[in-house]
Amino acid sequence: MVATPEKIQHQSKDTPTGGDRVAVLLMGYGEVESYEDFANYNEQALNLLTAKFAPVPTWIYPPLAKLLAIFDLHEWSHQHGNFISPHNQIFEQQRAGVEQALQKTWGDKVKVFKAFNFCAPHLPEQILTQIKAEGFDKLLIYPLLVVDSIFTSGIAVEQVNHALSHLADPGEHWLKGTRYIPSFYNEPAYIDLLARLVEEKIQKDLAVAHLPSQTGIVLMNHGCPHKAKGFTSGIMESEALYEAVRAKLIHKYPLISIGWLNHDTPLIEWTQPNVELAAKNLIELGATAIVMMPIGFATENHETLLDVEHIMGHLRQKYYKVTYVQMACVNDHPDFLNMVADWANPQIEALLAETGVTVNPSLAQSLHSHTHDHHHHHHHGEHHHHH
Repeated sequence: MVATPEKIQHQSKDTPTGGDRVAVLLMGYGEVESYEDFANYNEQALNLLTAKFAPVPTWIYPPLAKLLAIFDLHEWSHQHGNFISPHNQIFEQQRAGVEQALQKTWGDKVKVFKAFNFCAPHLPEQILTQIKAEGFDKLLIYPLLVVDSIFTSGIAVEQVNHALSHLADPGEHWLKGTRYIPSFYNEPAYIDLLARLVEEKIQKDLAVAHLPSQTGIVLMNHGCPHKAKGFTSGIMESEALYEAVRAKLIHKYPLISIGWLNHDTPLIEWTQPNVELAAKNLIELGATAIVMMPIGFATENHETLLDVEHIMGHLRQKYYKVTYVQMACVNDHPDFLNMVADWANPQIEALLAETGVTVNPSLAQSLHSHTHDHHHHHHHGEHHHHH
């Protein structure tokens, strides 16, 4: 599109300039959609993830990634007719829905971008390059993650920081304001929605044949390794989320268990009980139906679909009389997209209200030496008198 002079004139008066606009960067994992990318994806994911917790030497990553790709290829192609995860498509629906909700409030002052930790062409660096090129100078970093851990938002921030240092020009930084939204495991709106979805599903599909006391509910969280080199591992927030959802359901449905979707890697101790054990335990206590609800994932993925299907397959072989119900993540549920936008509003408001602070990365060094001298000076008028 070519802008004619009068259009440019019009633009400068009515539409906000770069300085009055906020780029919202929604971040997710992303999942590869072709087998060729698989070994490469695995290697990147392993590098970023395993480095955070396992006693694994780095030379092992490339061969391990290839090995994983072979296993996954075998599993996907033979057992699932070349299953392609719907994750990326759902994430795009989430991005579009959140943008629509935010633009109701902010108009074209806000634009929502998406970045995936491990998937070109949506790597954080590629998207931040675009955000910079479009003239934004305010950024809201928004990992769409239920639980905060070094493996989720930790990686997101790590990658954003890496990209920002690459994209810095000499002199002042192009970004004048940044904000961040952490996990939402404790947001009442999210907790209410999860409990409501479980209850509605039971009413619709199970209530007619199963008593509430015989309806087992496994609330599924992302598995966490117990040792994460002192980083946040995600266990505390996952457990808090579970307890909050359980509290809303327990008076009506007494059989509820947490179930962790673990990647059972060697040498690493994972959270227990895993989903299969959780379901077995409830069945032993008399559950005639099992509802599997992913609470620690906002977006459907390989784990919530394939892993849960596998687990249900195992359980059916042993407990064939039990009814199994597999529920979806919140995905692009309109209530969820509205709450995601609501959580962003105060941060967007703050960014638009702030006059841009100019950051000059090259000053970091001189500031560093300056603060060392500074401790010894007392300015006049800084002595406080207590009356």
